Amino acid sequence: MQLGTRWPVGGTAPDRLPEAVLAAVERVEGELIDQSVDASTWRWTLTWLEGKPVVELDDGTVIRYDAGLDTATVHEPVDAEEEE
Repeated sequence: MQLGTRWPVGGTAPDRLPEAVLAAVERVEGELIDQSVDASTWRWTLTWLEGKPVVELDDGTVIRYDAGLDTATVHEPVDAEEEE
């Protein structure tokens, strides 16, 4: 795994990310705005796993990229209350 970079929610994502990942980041940030979540102190963390970007938000949301399909999948954290 190779560390990439960090950037704030609403900030400029690294331009080397595939378009599908950038679109997924924008979609997640839009949902935060729609839900009136104060994410002003949250940051995204980009790492590279086996040459593919993995982007994680401070709340545990993870975006993974499938290079073969050129798609990004958003995995949202599960609340402990929802599991019960």
